[in-house]
Amino acid sequence: MKWKTKFTEITKTRYPVIMGAFAGLGRAEFAAPFSNAGGLGIITALNFNTPERFKKELKLMKNLTNKPFGVNFTIAPPMMEKKNPKARTEETYFDFLDIAIDLDVNIYTTSAYQATRLGQRIHDRGGYWLHKCAIMDHAISAEKAGADMITLVGIEGTGFKNPLQQSTLVNITMGNKLLNIPLIAAGGIGDAHGVLASLMMGASAVCFGTALMAAEECPASEKIKRRLINQDIFEEDYYQQIYHHQLKDKSIWSPAAGLIDQVIPMKEFIKTIFKNAEKILRKYGFNGDEFNTL
Repeated sequence: MKWKTKFTEITKTRYPVIMGAFAGLGRAEFAAPFSNAGGLGIITALNFNTPERFKKELKLMKNLTNKPFGVNFTIAPPMMEKKNPKARTEETYFDFLDIAIDLDVNIYTTSAYQATRLGQRIHDRGGYWLHKCAIMDHAISAEKAGADMITLVGIEGTGFKNPLQQSTLVNITMGNKLLNIPLIAAGGIGDAHGVLASLMMGASAVCFGTALMAAEECPASEKIKRRLINQDIFEEDYYQQIYHHQLKDKSIWSPAAGLIDQVIPMKEFIKTIFKNAEKILRKYGFNGDEFNTL
């Protein structure tokens, strides 16, 4: 079955899925298998402290895949800038953007804080700007600033929490009502049911984070992968960690962990999701050769 959404139309990927931005792990060895499996692999620029190392990684990525991929720029919020003078601001990524553009990368994601100037530079150089945020006010602001797509992450997602953050379901259904640009669903999604539900709610694609941590190609340790696989997401301690609303980074993974029960190759993970998604659609009477939301 062919999958066509605004996301696949713009990114030229086979499937409407994008890789999250992984601090430490978002490198070519992890991102290339995701692109090769039909999604949009992401190189996280935060992981490289010099333009030269970043350029070397992009060249490695292009050697490992001939499929589409993107670059993430994670912007430090003001509170982090005060604590860490080396925190990555928009300006620190301008040279990185020039390098990526010269190497024909045209899809860019930004996250953690507003990136209006960076987004404008991306557009000036002919690229697409996808911004990730947690609450609707920020999504509306990013749309006004010119973002081409918005990734809305629900409270189920890991990472920074916002006291006003809604669930993935509420974010996507309300975002589909309030926004006029394509949405990417994020937060707790890790199987075919979650992907289809997100698309039916109005998302143009799904962002995978935790769900990829147990992939064979993920550079995380085997110990971490085993902990992820064995995580009981219904434990009280886990619940308190993932759903406690505060502006603090969480090292705990999302409830997508409950859907992951083995270490498998990235290609098998993605293929299984869309094979099962097709089975679900057939079960409900869909007989077409193409799932098209354009």
